[in-house]
Amino acid sequence: MKYLFLFVPLLFLFSCQNTEQSQVTNQKDYDKFLVSSPSRTTSKYYELWNSKIKPDSMQLTSFGIVAGEYNRYFQNTGDITYLKKAEQALVKAVEIAAIGKAGYQRDLARNYISQHRFREALQLAEAARLWGSGIEDTQSLLFDIHMELGNYPKAEKYLDSIKNMSQFGYLIRAAKWNDHKGDLDTTIRFMEMAKQKAEDSKNTGLMLWSYTNIADYYGHAGKIKDSYDYYLKSLQLDPNSAYAKKGIAWIVYSHENNPKEALRILDSVTKDYSAPDYYLLKSEIAAYQNNKLKSLSNLDKYYVAVQNPAYGDMYNVYNASLYLENTGQYEKAFKIAEKEVQNRPTPHSYDLLAYSYLKIGEKDKAMEVVEKHIDGKTFEPNILYHTAEIYKANGKMSKVNELKKELAGAAYELGPDMANKISKL
Repeated sequence: MKYLFLFVPLLFLFSCQNTEQSQVTNQKDYDKFLVSSPSRTTSKYYELWNSKIKPDSMQLTSFGIVAGEYNRYFQNTGDITYLKKAEQALVKAVEIAAIGKAGYQRDLARNYISQHRFREALQLAEAARLWGSGIEDTQSLLFDIHMELGNYPKAEKYLDSIKNMSQFGYLIRAAKWNDHKGDLDTTIRFMEMAKQKAEDSKNTGLMLWSYTNIADYYGHAGKIKDSYDYYLKSLQLDPNSAYAKKGIAWIVYSHENNPKEALRILDSVTKDYSAPDYYLLKSEIAAYQNNKLKSLSNLDKYYVAVQNPAYGDMYNVYNASLYLENTGQYEKAFKIAEKEVQNRPTPHSYDLLAYSYLKIGEKDKAMEVVEKHIDGKTFEPNILYHTAEIYKANGKMSKVNELKKELAGAAYELGPDMANKISKL
């Protein structure tokens, strides 16, 4: 799903053989979830603890609890204001904490991960480690950060340090690690074990996280019916889950080739949920319908939304992709790509750089980036497609043909608009 994953860090896989061809969705299953009201952004619990915060307040517990509530509001609404408010509360908590400082540093680091401020998150995690408390939590956090930064040997080291097959936290990270390696079968096995742990604990938050993520993985594996079922399970736990509705919309669009219904689902989401990337997906689907006006309208809504300086670097990848694939502003994309490589030298960042080089006519430099930083290091279909384009521009048709075979199995993840492009490689 081209625009599905921003806040949840899952890489695409290309292993989508044996995708079911039958209709799997039914409007009767999910229609009741499309009539939803705006998420509440206050509660008696929040008001109680927020009331304890005064100018120059030293109410440490209040700052931590209020930050948690702000983070929940952000997850429910997509409104960046709440994530920034959570940051402010956690900064104050870190500042005044004498006991338990490491926990607040970890919480602030996770907030920074959501904001794509990964190097600041790393500094906080390293500071938390020095306190010697919550060692396993810090090691888990360091795994997460090093994965985001592309420091894969360090990430593997931290994963090994927390190995415990009975722990939910280890299982989900082991799934992510195998996802990175391209081992989808093992990824799903770990995720199924994590899901069972979540269900045994009866922790709604962990169950919801498990269901949406295993739905993603099942989609990658071509198990579309299973994917759909778990998105529905997610909605039964949280009827307002924008992420689950988006997952169903992608199935309707990419698997069932029903863009009209997919847009109906997404329109219901964007009434009350404000993450900008949803407009990019709506624009893509409208373009597939040849509805240029609606496509441009949604691109405009996206562009207006991301002008908010609070987003910082969160939408750099989306912006660069927009410049490369929609607006032809290649130099702008190139500058963003250079910045992303400096911030987080992952295959995804290098893909932006290589594709930018290709678009500005530097095919040799594009090829150099592919060979040094991308080839054999990622299995994400969109990156593989860009790589195939770069190989083609450099006359390496045997490489192109190899990638075309892999991309043929990734039609569901890339979306129906890509099929024609792949055939022309």
